[in-house]
Amino acid sequence: MQLLIIYLLVINILAFSLMGMDKSYARHKKRRVPEKRLFGVSALGGALGAWIGMQVWRHKTKHTSFRIGIPLLFVFNMVVIYYLLGLFGMNFDSIA
Repeated sequence: MQLLIIYLLVINILAFSLMGMDKSYARHKKRRVPEKRLFGVSALGGALGAWIGMQVWRHKTKHTSFRIGIPLLFVFNMVVIYYLLGLFGMNFDSIA
């Protein structure tokens, strides 16, 4: 359980940071973080971090694929977490 929490923290911090890095790279006309990587990290559990990063950095907010895709990946992340908790005989009540 602790491993899952640590993993989710790390992947979400990574997703948040990648959004900020990509915004910075865009401003400075540098090589960008590929959109596939942003979506990939989000799909692997970092959708919340990416979603928050979109708002904080005001990045990718006009892209329909991100405005719709990242929230959908967040829902997907929640379903996977719910499933994993069920595998380990836990529920959301035992976390709180």
